[in-house]
Amino acid sequence: MREASVERNTKETQISGKLRIEGEGRYEISTGIRFLDHMLELFSKHGAFDLALNARGDLDVDQHHTVEDMGIVLGELFSKALGDRRGINRAGYFLQPMDETLALAAVDLGGRPALVYDQQVTVVHVGDLQTELLEDFFLGFVNHAGANLHVKVMYGRSNHHKIEAAFKCFARAMRYACSTDERLKDQLPSTKGLL
Repeated sequence: MREASVERNTKETQISGKLRIEGEGRYEISTGIRFLDHMLELFSKHGAFDLALNARGDLDVDQHHTVEDMGIVLGELFSKALGDRRGINRAGYFLQPMDETLALAAVDLGGRPALVYDQQVTVVHVGDLQTELLEDFFLGFVNHAGANLHVKVMYGRSNHHKIEAAFKCFARAMRYACSTDERLKDQLPSTKGLL
């Protein structure tokens, strides 16, 4: 089993996390931001990852530190659990419908961080979440997971559905990228011989 635990403590946030890549979609999420909890819960379920995240942040100041640091911790968990990344598929993509919305995500766990993010969200808040902070979440993730991530909402009406579709396809893209291929079990997924 590929597993990891991370503790991140700053003057702004205190976060503990656990990840099992070969999980069953079980989760225990508490960030203090209920809509972010919901997105991380469905990430766990649709990725079939067992994920526990507990955060205490300075939400009296703003949500920024908590949201960004959750992305950082999630990226660190995957980086640690994947180890040297031998035998993984490395890249994955998924196209996700969510009622009237269609989103896509593509990820490459090749060690180089990059984010292209286009969610077409037109409101300041969905539930209790400041929507502009999702880009900071994904930036934290790619920088600490060593991943390229492209997330795009193609179209949709509901801002809730746009964000939910994006997290679901992110989860399924990660599920495939993290999966191992028996034929490649002793190989790094790179012609360079280094990630």
